[in-house]
Amino acid sequence: MISRNVPDSWQALQTEVGRILHECGFDVEVEKKTQAVRGAVELDVYAEETVRGRKYAIVCECKYWKSRIPQNVVHGFRTVVQDIGANIGYIISMEGFQSGAISASDLTNLKLVTWQEFQDIFEESWYEGFFTNQIHERLSSLMTYAEPFAPTWFEQMSDEDKSTYFALRDKYEPFAWVMQSLGPYSRRFRANPIPQLPLRMRLDADPTLGTIPAHILDETGYRELLEASLAYGEAALSEFRVLRDRYTS
Repeated sequence: MISRNVPDSWQALQTEVGRILHECGFDVEVEKKTQAVRGAVELDVYAEETVRGRKYAIVCECKYWKSRIPQNVVHGFRTVVQDIGANIGYIISMEGFQSGAISASDLTNLKLVTWQEFQDIFEESWYEGFFTNQIHERLSSLMTYAEPFAPTWFEQMSDEDKSTYFALRDKYEPFAWVMQSLGPYSRRFRANPIPQLPLRMRLDADPTLGTIPAHILDETGYRELLEASLAYGEAALSEFRVLRDRYTS
């Protein structure tokens, strides 16, 4: 799943839906006011991308209701989606839909989904377009310190700093390799589905992973894994750079 956290209000649901679509590469507006055929309307989330000169538009209606969504909501939203010429409309409900609502969406360009189902639809696109790129952009430098070859300034270091450097490399090398396995270049040559979480499920047999914090190995949401990994990895980079700056500044 993209995130294990559940929105706690309709505003949070709108924000999180828009955030996912933005991170998937869409231009997004939350609470967008626009003119439709039958008058002015406000859209909870409007997302648009242009692929090879063709516009693709998504409209989302976010329902943070404590009951299942009835069919009249579907009828009303279908009219809005048609009037503004969107390609597809999503109604996202925290509690599901009445049977009449599901029937009303048949043979239309509407998708009735829960919060989890919405995440499932965009998970692969989000992972490929956002998660892997964030790992690369912000943590790829860690590999230059964790790889077996010492940096050019290594020979200038004192014996004490060399010991510190090797200790840091031993500590962070397993983490750096795991992050590289989650980056865009590793994914480019694989046709398999995105790796499942938690990481411990497929990595626990490796005895070198004991230096990776448990909260990273046991995380079940990709957004939370990304946030925890970036915080840990950037702290690691800071430790290496303290040494580097003593001999390159």
